[in-house]
Amino acid sequence: MGNRLSKIYTRTGDDGSTGMADGSRVSKADNLFSVMGDIDELNSHIGLIRAQLLHNKGQSIGKEFSAALVIIQHLLFNIGGELAMPEYEGVNASHIEWLEQQIDTMNTTLPPLKDFILPTGSVLVSQLHVARSVCRRAERQAVLLQQARPQAIRNTALSFINRLSDWLFVAARFCTDPEQVSEVLWDSEVLKTFADSK
Repeated sequence: MGNRLSKIYTRTGDDGSTGMADGSRVSKADNLFSVMGDIDELNSHIGLIRAQLLHNKGQSIGKEFSAALVIIQHLLFNIGGELAMPEYEGVNASHIEWLEQQIDTMNTTLPPLKDFILPTGSVLVSQLHVARSVCRRAERQAVLLQQARPQAIRNTALSFINRLSDWLFVAARFCTDPEQVSEVLWDSEVLKTFADSK
């Protein structure tokens, strides 16, 4: 898909443009690069989650969860490839179905969700929530891009990003018990106590 990089800096982007796979040059302010940047940032956060798992030796979360993160990183990289090369198809419906199966499997182990969850807990759980919020931003930028230029991003890529944010939310819940932390729920009494203290 890509070329071997022998030289990192080229100076060609000093004018605020960057080269596309077809040889054209596009402004770095183009929304296409907002989506690419968000996907890259999301992939980096997933990498940090993987590093956290390695640091904790996976605890009891399991090899399947770690393997899923590897696949997700590769698929996010493929979405970047699709954005750079519109003729390239890096994700398809089977990848979205796989995410849905993963979500359903994790959900079978979780108690019903009866209240809002605050994005905190262990470092791993918190990092999953950070990745989820970045994923949501990537989706918003991707929708803007598709509205402006429908050919710039495939519907399957949009659906994958949307489903991935759901996966990350469920994954944060899934990793709570193995990390031996409780879910932190939104509590109306917290702000009531704050108001009463003023």
